[in-house]
Amino acid sequence: MAPLDGSIVAVALPRMGPVLHLSFADSMWVQAAYLLAMAVTLIPLGRLADQWGKVRFYQAGILIFTLGSLAAAMSVNGPSLVASRVLQGIGGALLSATSAAIVTSAFPAEERGRALGINVMAIYAGLSVGPPLGGFLVDHFGWPWIFLVNLPVGILTLLWGWTLLPSVAHEPVRGEKLDLGGSILMAIMLVALIVPLTFSSQWGFRSGATWGLLLVAPVALWAFIKVERRTAWPLIDLTLLTQNRLFATANLAALLNYCALYAVSVLTAVQLQLVLGHPARVAGWVMMGQPVMQSALSPVSGRLSDRLGSRLLATSGMVIVALGMILLGLQGRGAGLAGIMASLAVVGLGMAAFSAPNTSAIMGSVKRQQLGVAGAFLGTMRVTGQALSVALLGGIAASRLGTGGWRLLLHQGAAAGPAIEAFAWGYRAAMFTGAFLALLGAWASLSRNTRIRGVSPA
Repeated sequence: MAPLDGSIVAVALPRMGPVLHLSFADSMWVQAAYLLAMAVTLIPLGRLADQWGKVRFYQAGILIFTLGSLAAAMSVNGPSLVASRVLQGIGGALLSATSAAIVTSAFPAEERGRALGINVMAIYAGLSVGPPLGGFLVDHFGWPWIFLVNLPVGILTLLWGWTLLPSVAHEPVRGEKLDLGGSILMAIMLVALIVPLTFSSQWGFRSGATWGLLLVAPVALWAFIKVERRTAWPLIDLTLLTQNRLFATANLAALLNYCALYAVSVLTAVQLQLVLGHPARVAGWVMMGQPVMQSALSPVSGRLSDRLGSRLLATSGMVIVALGMILLGLQGRGAGLAGIMASLAVVGLGMAAFSAPNTSAIMGSVKRQQLGVAGAFLGTMRVTGQALSVALLGGIAASRLGTGGWRLLLHQGAAAGPAIEAFAWGYRAAMFTGAFLALLGAWASLSRNTRIRGVSPA
């Protein structure tokens, strides 16, 4: 449900903008608020899930996400939509913090890659359905239906999951306390990092607000590390980063991967509809090239990782992602739909090779009682990378639009002249930047090892 909603929103943003009077900043917030809410709550919720029961927290996530979807469908302006996306983000954090941990707990180590590959396939199936379904709903029923479609899914999943609760009633409840100070400092750090990068194109990169917040981020990080070293119940066991090289490098690769990749769907949807002049339903079908490849091949890569390990697969996957983004950047204003779809399929192939093996490596490198916080840490790397992707690549794409350029692009589309040229240049630059970040992720994957000091894997 969560990836379905994300991919649907990407297709619908050009239609939602004029109706809700969204500025470019508002449009960025529709995506960034969801990711920011997830980023600041994932690890605290994962820590609590380890103590109180992962399935219970997963069910709470379904309920909150469904209520957030209903609120989003009823939005009347930008602020109300952004507030609803925050509620969805909290629900999404509960889901992301527990999903991989539940799957890892249910399967033996020799089947973990296959199981997580199926889990990833389900996520990418949501991404596959999102673009064409979003285009159909927007064209025929209006943008609120991209959120209303979540209601029957959420209700059914909630009732189905409720029948499973007796089977997990034995999950232990531990008496540890939540590290409130560490949670607050981590939230301050993430907000101070993500918000100025998201809005630097509006505020100006040299503005006092941008640099003031960016300077707060390392100070909050320093204070967070100090608190974590002294508290009896740390939010994050720092030895996972200092003594567990596999955990550290695989999470760094995930951060770089999503930083490179996430904005591709948002920016390509704009490119297809506003620059190339295609309707939302056509854009939705073209954008299926990426998630279909991911969904079809993720179980295969997960099974291969059980036999070959994660290093080779994850590294090659990131290189393929970089190649696909370069191909997207080379598609000019006269690009055909087949070329764009093929380029997106190359990106999807790389993601399929990377995601399940990398997730399996992370979840297999920690103790069983750390599965929730490990899944939450990976989720934090994912959503932080996604938010940074929207900020960095979105900022690059909009860097030449100037004042009023985004609104002109929304209202006039392919007839906007200079605004079209400005965004087309920015899109190309954003894709090349993403390719560079993907190659950095390949380096991180290549530098991992399979020996873990001081940790008994799950």
